[in-house]
Amino acid sequence: MTALDAGRPGAAEPVARDGLVVPPGGGRRLTTAAQDVTFKVTGGQSPTASTFEVSVPPGFDVGAHAHRHSEELFYVLDGELDVLAFEPLVRTPDSWREWESRSGQRVMRAGPGTLILVPPGCPHAFANPTGEPARMLFQAAPPPDHERYFEELMDILASGGPVDHAAVARLRARYDIEQLTPLRHGGG
Repeated sequence: MTALDAGRPGAAEPVARDGLVVPPGGGRRLTTAAQDVTFKVTGGQSPTASTFEVSVPPGFDVGAHAHRHSEELFYVLDGELDVLAFEPLVRTPDSWREWESRSGQRVMRAGPGTLILVPPGCPHAFANPTGEPARMLFQAAPPPDHERYFEELMDILASGGPVDHAAVARLRARYDIEQLTPLRHGGG
């Protein structure tokens, strides 16, 4: 129905949709020793973005990466994470921890209440350098690629032992993820 149709006799009324309420602990949960992800809003529920609650264990480093088409938002709920969301002067291939932007931005320690918005094409990373788990709300747009990515990544990380970097690279290439530095968890 268009604005011109509103109020016309016989014009179709917009159909109201119910909202979604996900209680604490609700959602589909995927867990490995490396990461714990709960799907809160999926592409089947919203055409705009997928939303996840992510527990980041000590030692986990997602590795710096970028997406050509996706926008992401991270909000730290508990704990602390080292975070990056800028194009560095030099992309060193082994670690993002010492990167610096043209404007002088550096990796920062993010605590509860910190929000990180990552536009398409922007290198970004997060890692938990502490001895305690951290928790964040994570949103990816458009859905549902990150849902599928998480499902397949969890399968790789659940295999135990060192991270299979070749398998992670193939997975990330399928889901618009340009890996810039390696994913690491624990001693992997």
